[in-house]
Amino acid sequence: MEDIGLWGVPLAILGGAIRVSTPFIFVSIGECLTERSGRINLGLEGTLVFGAMSGYAVAYHSNSAWLGTLAAALAGLVFGLVHGYVCKLPKVNDIAIGIALMIFGSGLAFFFGKPYVQPVAPDLPAIPLGFWSQVPQVQAALNVNVLFLAGIVLAFAASWMLKNTRIGLTIRVAGDSADAARALGIDVNRVRLWSTAAGGALAGIGGAYLSLYYPGSWNEGISSGQGLMAVALVIFARWNPVNCLYASLLFGGAGALGPALQSVGVTSGYYLFYAAPYVLTLALLIATSSTTRAMPSAPGELSIVK
Repeated sequence: MEDIGLWGVPLAILGGAIRVSTPFIFVSIGECLTERSGRINLGLEGTLVFGAMSGYAVAYHSNSAWLGTLAAALAGLVFGLVHGYVCKLPKVNDIAIGIALMIFGSGLAFFFGKPYVQPVAPDLPAIPLGFWSQVPQVQAALNVNVLFLAGIVLAFAASWMLKNTRIGLTIRVAGDSADAARALGIDVNRVRLWSTAAGGALAGIGGAYLSLYYPGSWNEGISSGQGLMAVALVIFARWNPVNCLYASLLFGGAGALGPALQSVGVTSGYYLFYAAPYVLTLALLIATSSTTRAMPSAPGELSIVK
């Protein structure tokens, strides 16, 4: 048996970072696409929670976690389409609509999700990348869910798409200058509609991960504000999908501090570290804010930079 020694806490944080960061990866990349088109969606918290509920319900009835994930993506897509459609109407504020959809999505999930608090749905599969070690902590830390690996691929694919494809250029032009986009014959409302829809679908997948893998059950407090934190994460990542991946791992590591300390026998004060992600969110927003200069890399059409 290998001696784990002082590696217990780092390994617990590593495993926790991988588990906790996965929904952040999907939600933040989805919001990154939405914001690059010039629209902000604060309703992702409601989308995340409703995706978690709908994914869990469909997985329970179909006995398939993948069908549950697909259902969560479709639910998120619908929420994104609703947000995108309403926001294209005259004199409609995207931030206000986002808040309304956040409350609506959460309330809808709580109402329809009551029968699914007790039933057990199948889990999403994980890949045991720690098979080479005999140490249980190493095996647990490297037991990686498939969606985490998919999120890594998605981050680099989204970054490449935004920089090197016609679709990516269209999204960036619509987000930087609506007038320039219209002069080029681009339907700005359509671009923002489908960008918001794509962001909602990815948020729904993030919700499915929460209910079908970690923590792996449905309850009303499953999100803990991750949808809102993802919006701050996108700003910190400077609207770059690859940076969203790195920032998600940072947020995941912060969220894993409390459980990691508890797992190695710390019995007092560890609960204070459960607040680490929220403190980190506040600190990053303060550190990246400025009253004298515009945020670098920010899409020019975003309401938060005007």
